[in-house]
Amino acid sequence: DAVARYFEAWNAGPDALAKAVAAAWTADGGYTDPLADVRGHEQIAAVITAAHEQFPGFVFRLSGAVDGHHDTARFSWELVNGADGSAPVAGSDVITLDGEGRIRAVYGFLDRVPAGA
Repeated sequence: DAVARYFEAWNAGPDALAKAVAAAWTADGGYTDPLADVRGHEQIAAVITAAHEQFPGFVFRLSGAVDGHHDTARFSWELVNGADGSAPVAGSDVITLDGEGRIRAVYGFLDRVPAGA
């Protein structure tokens, strides 16, 4: 499932990140949101690493159901604090997939961000 692999990549530790990104995205896959517009596994991994550095101890989790058709899916997510369960960041993503179920592109939107972030 592409969305499950997507969250595995976003929640991977440093040692597993490259492998998780490669499992989720095509080699030339992209990730675009208000803060980033990158292509390729290395750049996607760098965006994920930066998010973990900004929010240490947090995990990404699916919020609600995945809605999809053809080669496209959309879903919402939250960034959850492992210590207290709060979710100061939330967003919605639209992904497109290749014929093998790997992500070609992610178009992300931030629905909730903390003040000053």
